[in-house]
Amino acid sequence: MKKQKPLGRGAGVLLPVSCLPSDYGIGTFGREAYRFVDFLAAAGQRYWQVLPLGPTSYGDSPYQSFSAFAGNPYYIDLQMLIEQGLLLEEEAAEPDWGLRPDWVDYAKLYGSRFSVLKKAWSRSGWEQDAAFLSFCEQKKDWLEDYALFMALKDAFGGREWQAWPEEIRLRRPAALADWKERLREEASFWRYVQYLFFSQWERLKQYANQKGIGIIGDIPIYVAMDSADVWVHGSLFQLDESRRPTAVAGVPPDLFSATGQLWGNPLYDWRAMEKDGFSWWKARMASCAALYDLIRIDHFIGVVNYYAIPAGEDTAMNGRWMLGPGEKLLNAIGPALGNKKIIAEDLGVVTPAVRQLLRKSGYPGMKLMEFAFDSDSKNENLPCHFEKNMVIYGGTHDNETLAGFFGPGQSRRMLRFARRYLNVSQNVQIPWALIRAGYASCADTAVFQLQDLMGLDNRARINTPSTLGGNWCWRLVKGQLSDDLAVKIRDLVELYGR
Repeated sequence: MKKQKPLGRGAGVLLPVSCLPSDYGIGTFGREAYRFVDFLAAAGQRYWQVLPLGPTSYGDSPYQSFSAFAGNPYYIDLQMLIEQGLLLEEEAAEPDWGLRPDWVDYAKLYGSRFSVLKKAWSRSGWEQDAAFLSFCEQKKDWLEDYALFMALKDAFGGREWQAWPEEIRLRRPAALADWKERLREEASFWRYVQYLFFSQWERLKQYANQKGIGIIGDIPIYVAMDSADVWVHGSLFQLDESRRPTAVAGVPPDLFSATGQLWGNPLYDWRAMEKDGFSWWKARMASCAALYDLIRIDHFIGVVNYYAIPAGEDTAMNGRWMLGPGEKLLNAIGPALGNKKIIAEDLGVVTPAVRQLLRKSGYPGMKLMEFAFDSDSKNENLPCHFEKNMVIYGGTHDNETLAGFFGPGQSRRMLRFARRYLNVSQNVQIPWALIRAGYASCADTAVFQLQDLMGLDNRARINTPSTLGGNWCWRLVKGQLSDDLAVKIRDLVELYGR
């Protein structure tokens, strides 16, 4: 195995694209995204970390996507389509995108965004558009299947593919040929949406790179059951003859949930994947390498050992640990990455085998400073225990904000320890002192949520694991970022050599 070189000293900000301001209900790849890149550059940052960019399904989680390869149509900026002459101002403004500029209303997005995009598609001249046709050829290995999958979902009222008629659910050749012909134009719409997504994202990423900002992408280790990936590649997953899952993914009881987290994703059949040389994973990582500068693999420990919960369970309490592919997978995907690097999200049950694989691969693991003060000075999330080849966070999208976590509801014992360690006298000083300690640490890379850098409370929390509703909704409003904050962050960058 070729060992990955360290990332080098730097800092970054975690902010989902959905959280950016816009006039159309959710953050996009438009003007405000470019302004955020300018903010990062002014703040001396090296990285912008985003959450997964795939099309979201029920629950709106970016970790449950209709495809491991496709992009989220919500992020396509409508103003850019207006400037291209594909939309009229009034057509983009007409739908009700939600009453609150600081909140995403996904129901209203789902009800309006696609009808607006179809107007743009109808005027695009896609059948003779050389750039679009070239894009389709380049992405055909996954794009054809995904476009048909989405067209079929529309045809069947948005139902999950397991509820489709048996002949198309099981992908019988005659049914596939019939539906491809019936839905030819509808599938072209979904291909064109992906063309718009990738075109806008590539321009934004190029702008960020020119400003010295690298993009850290985040990929879920698993894919959603209701995805083109499982529908097309069912033999690579733990499914029965009727293509129903025999076991699903999750994690056992932990700090986030007393009954564990029942994610429900189908598990990979690692033996089947190994037999075909991990071709699906190679394609996935090559696709990610084209999208991002660094790739954070969520739940990396699942590469070494994964938690299998029998299908039909109501909680994650009755699962069991199974062996994953380990080094075999990393050896397979290495060449597909090119010069791009991996960050391993190794939170959870970190076994000696996981630590050994991280050392051998050179992938940096993670530490969460929010969890540093719940015990004593031996807590490995404290800066005094950090290592150089490591990415440290205040908290992630799954955590409370720092201001919320160290607020009035926290235990007096924890707050007292945090004040002593960080050398502050008041609880309200803890969040910024923690950020300073992270920047001062020996860890190569320090990433903090924008909400924490802004000092926001839990009203700006992104996600509460194991809950439905109210997640992935918080947004910045226009003008909320200030030049003063950029200067304040840059001061830390310069003081601690990041």
